[in-house]
Amino acid sequence: MRAPDLRQTLMDALSKTGRASSDYDLNKDVVLPEGRKLTPASVLIAVRLDTGNVILTKRSAKLKHHPGQIAFAGGKQDASDVDAIAAALREASEEIGLMPDCVEVLGTLPAHETVTGYVVTPVIALVHGPFDPVPEAGEVSEVFEVPLTHFAAPAMFRIEGRRWQGRRRQYFVVPYGPYYIWGATARILRALADRMA
Repeated sequence: MRAPDLRQTLMDALSKTGRASSDYDLNKDVVLPEGRKLTPASVLIAVRLDTGNVILTKRSAKLKHHPGQIAFAGGKQDASDVDAIAAALREASEEIGLMPDCVEVLGTLPAHETVTGYVVTPVIALVHGPFDPVPEAGEVSEVFEVPLTHFAAPAMFRIEGRRWQGRRRQYFVVPYGPYYIWGATARILRALADRMA
């Protein structure tokens, strides 16, 4: 996909209306408590302008939460972050060495609620120029790329399930080669695919 087409495709997706998503979308029997406190967080859906690839990470197996899972660069919004975009850019710099001056933010998708109590803002951005990732050893074991076209059609996603906290939970998956992309990452990508379809 050529650079102008890539930018236009993502801008068109961002211009469409859509509702917030959650890890509970496929589990209608779950009743969420009123007044629950969610922690603000954000992730960077970074797409390389030169290749059209989405930059993803494999979390360190040593982490307490979600060890070894596939994720976007991102995390909790700190008090020093002016907004969700600033948090996503800071986290991408810390986790994979992606400097903000290489990033063109295009916009955000509606927030995503996770089962772990976060409300995550997905920030869509283009990465300009060469980028050699520098994984933060304590958090990231690998940085890899997947063509955006792999995530562009809802038909690429499957629904799978497993038992979690005493009940069967369903979730989206969108595997790519040896990478099993599932959970919140797959659900956010599915929300983008719905807008790109």
